Amino acid sequence: MASGGLALEPLVDQVISVITNDGRNIVGTLRGFDQATNIIRDESHERVYSRKEGVQQLVLGLYIIRGDNISVVGEVDEELDSRLDMSKLRAHPLKPVIHLGPLRRD
Repeated sequence: MASGGLALEPLVDQVISVITNDGRNIVGTLRGFDQATNIIRDESHERVYSRKEGVQQLVLGLYIIRGDNISVVGEVDEELDSRLDMSKLRAHPLKPVIHLGPLRRD
């Protein structure tokens, strides 16, 4: 198993948030993953941020994210998350991640 996969093992059956390379924030229960860090999530929803209105939550259900499209994985504090009023939160939408090649040192 890849080193990224080993870090995910304790998060199985926990609610996690994933930021994808294209700037999406998808929250759901981690059900499994493989050696390429492709992850399977259940009870997933996408959180869409806006500066003008509250956070929209789009239901996705069972959802698979390819490992090469994952930027950040984080555990969600469910107690704290349940107290948030998403309709009052405002934020700039996330921008896509830009991957630069290795830095050259001449």
